[in-house]
Amino acid sequence: MQKPLFVDFGLPPQLTADLRRLNPWWEGGSVPVQPKTRRQLVGQMCRRLEAEIAPIVVVRGPRQVGKTTAQFQFIEDLLKEGVPAKSILRVQFDELASLKKITDPILSITNWFEREIAPDRFNDLARDSQKAYLFFDEVQNVDNWHAQLKSLVDNASVKVVVTGSSALRIEMGRDSLAGRISTIEAGVLSLTEIGALRGLDTQDPFFGDNGLQVLIDKEFWQELRVHGKTHEHFRDQAFCHFSERGGYPLVHKEEKAEWALLADQLNETVIKRVIQHDLRIGSRGRRRDPLLLEELFRLVCRYAGQTPTISTLADEVRQSLSANIGIQRVLAYLKFLDDTLLVRLIRPLEIRLKRKRGSPKLCLVDHGLRASWLQEQIPLTPDALAESPELTTLAGHLAESVFGAVASTIHGLDIAHFPERGTDREVDFVLTVGTQRIPVEIKYQRRIDALGDTLGIRSFLEKSVNNAAFGLLITQDDSATVDDPRIVTMPLSTFMLLR
Repeated sequence: MQKPLFVDFGLPPQLTADLRRLNPWWEGGSVPVQPKTRRQLVGQMCRRLEAEIAPIVVVRGPRQVGKTTAQFQFIEDLLKEGVPAKSILRVQFDELASLKKITDPILSITNWFEREIAPDRFNDLARDSQKAYLFFDEVQNVDNWHAQLKSLVDNASVKVVVTGSSALRIEMGRDSLAGRISTIEAGVLSLTEIGALRGLDTQDPFFGDNGLQVLIDKEFWQELRVHGKTHEHFRDQAFCHFSERGGYPLVHKEEKAEWALLADQLNETVIKRVIQHDLRIGSRGRRRDPLLLEELFRLVCRYAGQTPTISTLADEVRQSLSANIGIQRVLAYLKFLDDTLLVRLIRPLEIRLKRKRGSPKLCLVDHGLRASWLQEQIPLTPDALAESPELTTLAGHLAESVFGAVASTIHGLDIAHFPERGTDREVDFVLTVGTQRIPVEIKYQRRIDALGDTLGIRSFLEKSVNNAAFGLLITQDDSATVDDPRIVTMPLSTFMLLR
């Protein structure tokens, strides 16, 4: 016989009180009030779980992009659909101090939930086609989380959604959870999502959740170009909002707030939260230097979309902080920032197990963070740049950063850059699907030199070892054309309609 809801066994009273607070629907309460508009994450999570490709859906992305909100909205949908309230568990692992003394907290909490809260044992629920739903937020904060989840899903038929803001810690669990997880990359808001928040006549994302193979078809990109032109009014309005404020949900939900206030909030809740909390403790419990992290993030903002050498970054850090800081320490801290997903390190292309020498390209998750941290806004729209042509070069670098950040949210897509070396010309990005490659050049300027601005792409295409049939030229607007059937041109704003 099921024990009463208020009888607690096996967990400290404070923890069970915390769990009830996090799950008010167990006692007839409501989900906290959520935004009316929804990120596409909600639909993605639902489709992945319904397809039952894997029992665990992993959503990874930087802080404050809406992962927790998506969980709540998904739970709200489940309750409306009639899923029993006591079949749904949610735990936020970065909030519960009462977890510290618990061994194997994921297993301990789910065992308690199964015995004391759920309508029946997990496997018995599954036999009645009523699987329990388990939501674990910021799971990377739990030691050995992947082993616990493996034990859980190997012995119980449940549906699990986990989120995390640490690329490295989530990636470390991939091997032990092979065949048990499906991963969703969560970036900042897409143009379609910004349009929804801003009340525009929103379009669906052009690229669905159906695999990467379509990306190696040139017709797909040609159709995307046409799609962007067809919906240029929506595209340009949404891109204007993105140019002004970036893509964090906060800055578009509070559209009437002054940028200065929003910038302070971004600095406090995203950048400083990462530097002062997420990265303060390194390996073996060694404390990391917050001043070094702040200075290095400032340099990443300055060099967004570029490939400065590690020695250049180290020299600038030493000069700024007046401290003897070595290259290896700077490289380690740069990797820490990459781990938080605030920065994407796009590494040089590797062909036939030979990686080209060169530094990683630095891509910020959102140019809005650069604007907030440096207190310097750089427009990306063609009209704004026409009024401030002196900013065109810097905007071009940011366009590369934006492209890298957007492409990095396509899970499974390999993205690299191709440094110039010898007779090989530089290519800004190379996208790889299987054995097929797509060279990409970013030429963020009003006028395109059809010959000079495509030398990198054409050089790459002409070498059979690169295994590339066509390339992409990313521009400011629709007017740029190239008389080469192997090259598809489109504005950055159209490329962003993928998501």
